[in-house]
Amino acid sequence: MNPLLAEGLTDAVGFVGGVLVAYGLGTLFGFDPMAAGYEGSAIGGILLAGLGGGVGLQVARRVRASRKKKED
Repeated sequence: MNPLLAEGLTDAVGFVGGVLVAYGLGTLFGFDPMAAGYEGSAIGGILLAGLGGGVGLQVARRVRASRKKKED
């Protein structure tokens, strides 16, 4: 597989996975990023989704880097 394609796919999976985990935790704690308007719960949910996506992306990159070190 093309290394750039693999990098893009793992980044996308990590980002989406992080967003989904953050969305689930957010709704568990009462934050709803899909709520109408810009209430506090909507802003908190959007913030959590963004943070979760960033964390998921970083986790995917670290996992990819550790696997690359093992292969070398």
